[in-house]
Amino acid sequence: MVHNCTELHRIAQHTAASEGGRYMMTSGLGRRPPLLRVRMEFLQWSTIALVIVACVLNAAHISATAQGEQDETVEETNSYILDKDLPKFGEPIQNLTVPVGREAILTCVINNLQTYKVAWLRVDTQTILTIQTHVITKNHRMTIAHVEGRAWVLRIRDVKESDKGWYMCQVNTDPMRNQIGYLNVVVPPNILDYPTSTDMVVREGSNVTLKCAASGSPTPSIIWRREGNEPVSAGATSLNSSTFSISRVNRLHMGAYLCIASNGIPPSVSKRVMLIVHFPPMIWIQDQLVGAALGQRLTLECQSEAYPRSINYWMKNDTIITQGKHFEPSIKEINSYKVVMKLTIKDINIADFGTYKCVVKNSLGETDGSIKVYHIPSTTAMATSPPVTTTVATTTETVFRKNYKNKIYRPPLDEFSSSSNKIMGAGDSSETWNIDGTIEKDRDHRYRDNGASYNEDQREKEAFVDTEGNSHAPPHWSPAGSGLLILACYTLLIVTISAR
Repeated sequence: MVHNCTELHRIAQHTAASEGGRYMMTSGLGRRPPLLRVRMEFLQWSTIALVIVACVLNAAHISATAQGEQDETVEETNSYILDKDLPKFGEPIQNLTVPVGREAILTCVINNLQTYKVAWLRVDTQTILTIQTHVITKNHRMTIAHVEGRAWVLRIRDVKESDKGWYMCQVNTDPMRNQIGYLNVVVPPNILDYPTSTDMVVREGSNVTLKCAASGSPTPSIIWRREGNEPVSAGATSLNSSTFSISRVNRLHMGAYLCIASNGIPPSVSKRVMLIVHFPPMIWIQDQLVGAALGQRLTLECQSEAYPRSINYWMKNDTIITQGKHFEPSIKEINSYKVVMKLTIKDINIADFGTYKCVVKNSLGETDGSIKVYHIPSTTAMATSPPVTTTVATTTETVFRKNYKNKIYRPPLDEFSSSSNKIMGAGDSSETWNIDGTIEKDRDHRYRDNGASYNEDQREKEAFVDTEGNSHAPPHWSPAGSGLLILACYTLLIVTISAR
């Protein structure tokens, strides 16, 4: 501050001197007139006064700045001391995932609460739920508890899907302090009555689509299965979606189907949909012509398929056969649409031979099948006595073959003459004509019946011929080989002489 004032005073003196000098140079006089002296003195004192005011203002500004800095330091110190004494949250609120119908527990831990108040609020609706240990909301499912002096526990019983959202724990400090946690409510799947399909009745050959709708959180997935782990017949599509389609349905598709919904929240749920296929009756007969002897017990059989369930009965000569001492009709159901019909005739007599009909009727039509029973005379009946077993002794014939090892067999020349009665065929075998006109196989032909033996003898003969030829043939020397041998000996002699 002193430096600044000194600088201003110097500038003021310099300005006054400059003004006086400029005046003297202008007037050309050596003395200052009185008026000029007064003006100069006024200018000097004014400048000094301005300098003093500026110094005072500068000193005031510096003092105010220092006081402000000191006040800020004190305020920061006081703020730190106050913040240290305010309540603080001990741990964050844990987010929860709770199935619907269960209990949710949200915990807010606060340290050094002092005389401040704690409140729970619903963030999305800005609803005050509790203050201290008092429940403000009219929701009777909510309760509040103060545990161990520092934990404020909010309980929600029988959680509903509408309870999902953000919850705030708040302390009424200045400024207000709070923290939030999220409550997620999951809902197990539930199959809706609408638009889920109910039991369906269709005609064979038509197209069918089954539907299944389910709710839940998260959104459930839907799959289709046949009841009893039966395979899904051909023509079915979209097994893993809300719709299940079958093109050109037939009787094999008839049965119960299960729509199963799941979203990872137990339990999974299912609904049973019954598919009923209507078709007119059909009959299969394995034996349409059956023979029987008098007094025999005979059973006739027909297989039929029909839905709705059919009426089944037997007829003979346009008369329905009923249960009695002589006839015994029976019906066995294989499944919901397949039936096996049987008619047992206990003691066949002459009147029982003829044509029998198995008749099948339902609301969609009628059909029948015929079985003819004819008489088998008793003389042609097969004997029931056990067969007689006869034991036949067998002999083994030893076959001797000719040994060609020591000699080569050559046929005599007269065997090939025109007067010979031996005829040679296109193959290796030959035949001999006897005087009485019968044909006799050549003796060598018998030795050829056994192919393996004949091939072995042939190899032995060839080996014998080759051995004989090799053992008696004289050695053979070529002229070229002799010349080469002589040339080699001559060369060896020359080399020996030169070495000496």
